[in-house]
Amino acid sequence: MNIGDKIPDILGKNQDGKELRAEDFKDKKLILYTYPKDNTSGCTAEACSLREHSKELKAKGYEILGVSKDSASSHKKFIEKYDLNFPLIADTDTNLLQALGAWGEKKMCGKVCTGTLRTTFLVDEEGVVTHIFTPKQIKTKEHAEQILAII
Repeated sequence: MNIGDKIPDILGKNQDGKELRAEDFKDKKLILYTYPKDNTSGCTAEACSLREHSKELKAKGYEILGVSKDSASSHKKFIEKYDLNFPLIADTDTNLLQALGAWGEKKMCGKVCTGTLRTTFLVDEEGVVTHIFTPKQIKTKEHAEQILAII
């Protein structure tokens, strides 16, 4: 996925099993962020940063949508535990992550493995990607501030 590309039509099912599509966000801007795993330190910090600044982000016209390969039940528990106020897509088959280019090789603890690449896509009202935060750019504890600084 590159700047100027449209996000996929079918995004996947959220924590309640409801299918989400790009058209559900038509006329809204979207923060579509991918993260490796529910309830891990970095992913929790990132989600909480977005939750804490959600009013400011929404005031600028943005909806927030998280994506990981965790199950819907894992997402439900994560949302409840941290009082998250946005949906999470359970991309258990990694179709969306792969379509976004957010699934691939990465290093963890010095070992190369395949997994989710922490990435954030800012998407306009027409479903077009306008900005991409790459894994090396994202500071999980300050991610919402990073987004607010450019929108």
